Amino acid sequence: MNGRVAAANGQPEGRPSRQINVILRSQEAPVLNNVVPDIEPVKVNKKQTEQGLYQEIQRELDQLIGLDNIKELVHEIYALLQVAHLRSEAGLASGGHVYHMIFKGNPGTGKTTVARIIAKLFQKMGVLSKGHLIEVERADLVGEYIGHTAQKTRELVKKAMGGILFIDEAYSLARGGEKDFGKEAIDTLVKSMEDHKNQFILILAGYSEEMEFFLQTNPGLPSRFPIQVDFSDYTVDQLIQISEGMAKERDYILMPQAILKMKQHILLEKNESLHAFSNGRYIRNMIEKSIRNHAVRLLNQYVNSQPGKIELMTLRTEDFKLDSRQGI
Repeated sequence: MNGRVAAANGQPEGRPSRQINVILRSQEAPVLNNVVPDIEPVKVNKKQTEQGLYQEIQRELDQLIGLDNIKELVHEIYALLQVAHLRSEAGLASGGHVYHMIFKGNPGTGKTTVARIIAKLFQKMGVLSKGHLIEVERADLVGEYIGHTAQKTRELVKKAMGGILFIDEAYSLARGGEKDFGKEAIDTLVKSMEDHKNQFILILAGYSEEMEFFLQTNPGLPSRFPIQVDFSDYTVDQLIQISEGMAKERDYILMPQAILKMKQHILLEKNESLHAFSNGRYIRNMIEKSIRNHAVRLLNQYVNSQPGKIELMTLRTEDFKLDSRQGI
């Protein structure tokens, strides 16, 4: 303001005009204010960000065949976590949820795959700091002498901090009775769940009947696993979808007659096998065996020439040698 008054009161006319212009611009606050929004940080909508993260999880789930009850469970957990955030922002109680789980079902029904997806969901939603998965079985937990089992189990829990400890065939920890070291592992796990609340998530997996028996070995176990999920066997049509997906991942295609042969064999294996059908694992083994048979067939068929691209990709009926009861 002083600069404007001085100019009006008869400063020398030889004073450079550009200097007056600079002084005048410095007074034009509205012009300067117009550029402020361009340098302010853009506010990120937390809810939209979390919805985007969930959409990534949902895309992974959508790629899985079947498992409708599992997909519904994952959405329930997501909804619970979202609402917990809203309750917290509103000053309401939002904690206290326990996420330890029991997965019950035959081999090859997607239990480990789902555990990995859930770990990722919990990490993205801020429940777990790391979201990694430590997959173990009885041999990793049970030691060779008194006290060794507790030590091994505590070390694995420590590695699982911030993530998920996934114990496959967990029922095997209770097979030896009271004197077996497996009981020591169970007791150590129960204590760790108390000592490290919300710092890691424990998922126990195994056959349905065996897991029911396992939960009865310790009175405190059932109440510590509020989420118990059944992984049903795949239908024949779902297994065919899985087989086509596995072939496609490897750049192979299945001929219609080969698919029909697989259907007939899978139906027989599911209905008459004396052992638990291994679902996805069985299909994977069948596809991989057919690919090996395909390679041998091509080498024998094209001794003095080279097969074309389509032939290199096509799995035919003769590539599926499924005559034996075990199929592969």
